[in-house]
Amino acid sequence: MEKEKDLKKRTKRFCIDCINLANELPNTFLGNHIKGQLIRCSSSVAANYRAANLAHSTAAFTSKISIVIEEADESVFWLELIEEFNLVQTNQRNYLEKGGQELVAIFVSSRKKLQNRNFGNK
Repeated sequence: MEKEKDLKKRTKRFCIDCINLANELPNTFLGNHIKGQLIRCSSSVAANYRAANLAHSTAAFTSKISIVIEEADESVFWLELIEEFNLVQTNQRNYLEKGGQELVAIFVSSRKKLQNRNFGNK
């Protein structure tokens, strides 16, 4: 239960920090595009993790965690593009990219453990 609370806080913090970084992006076509995409996928990480914890079955939980993984990885992609195009000068982007990669690793590991446990029961 404590791990669940920590991950809820961590995914929400990731979302908030990504939104704050997105608000620093320049008001250009590319800046606005990345801003919208980063806000969408980082908020999806937090929202879908919360939904996963309310899942009514293991299959539903696994499905939601898979979405969390995809959205966290997409967030990392947009953070990488911010650096590639040199859109903001801040260490926050590096911190968020690392945090996003860690979230992907955490949730991939959780999904694998769950799948292994389910396959072991068959």
